[in-house]
Amino acid sequence: MTRTTPDHGSDDPVVGLLRRAGCVFAEEEAALLRDQATGATELDELCARRAAGEPLEHLLGWVRFGDLRLRVGPGVFVPRQRSLLLARTAVAAARRRRSPLVLEAFCGVAPIAATVAAAVPDVGLRVVDTDDTALGFARRNLPHGTGIHLGAGLDPLPDDLRGRLDVIAAVPPYVPDEALGLLAPEARDHEPHRALLGGPDGLDHITALISGAREWLVVGGELLIEMNAAQAEQVVRGGGAPAGSDIILGDDGQTAVACFRRMR
Repeated sequence: MTRTTPDHGSDDPVVGLLRRAGCVFAEEEAALLRDQATGATELDELCARRAAGEPLEHLLGWVRFGDLRLRVGPGVFVPRQRSLLLARTAVAAARRRRSPLVLEAFCGVAPIAATVAAAVPDVGLRVVDTDDTALGFARRNLPHGTGIHLGAGLDPLPDDLRGRLDVIAAVPPYVPDEALGLLAPEARDHEPHRALLGGPDGLDHITALISGAREWLVVGGELLIEMNAAQAEQVVRGGGAPAGSDIILGDDGQTAVACFRRMR
């Protein structure tokens, strides 16, 4: 949660504690924690953990993502609301095809695949991630029958998927390594760094995904990657991107979805 100057005026001790810890939405958080706790002892424990900086979503065990309530927990990357741009772009791309086959790479708890599953009938889904803990939550967020693969990048995908994927969508780690200290403490201290950092310029996983995706996509298939807007300009406008590449800029002016299409 965003930090602000604390307000000590509340008569509610839980709200007061959260405000002193710097929680802007202290009243809302207090209500959620009360709903989550089974009694006063657990409420005290949850409030203490929240005041110490643990992400609210880890304490609740879920995060709201668009119309979905996704399971999350300690030690995993919490889907950001900015990734709804990628989710909606992936839904639109999947809807353009009959019985599409969609992959979420670097899936974490699989917010993009879960959104596509809820919005696109007859979709086939695959997800891949290096973190078995995150994949455990992904299994709970995805429909039965989703193909779930443990490993780095696209490497764990079976050979029979080559040239068959209609859409690959991903939120790869794209924070430059040197920017780790600039992240909010909730992310820096409680989410796995491998889910955040993308090398010196944040583009290591992005460039590898662009390079490797072609052999897995059908002709006309789409690769959709969330990244920072400046990174998207560098990747798409800087030369070397496939013909027909484009950028969709988010309302925040900082988030972008780079769109690539396999032309032949």
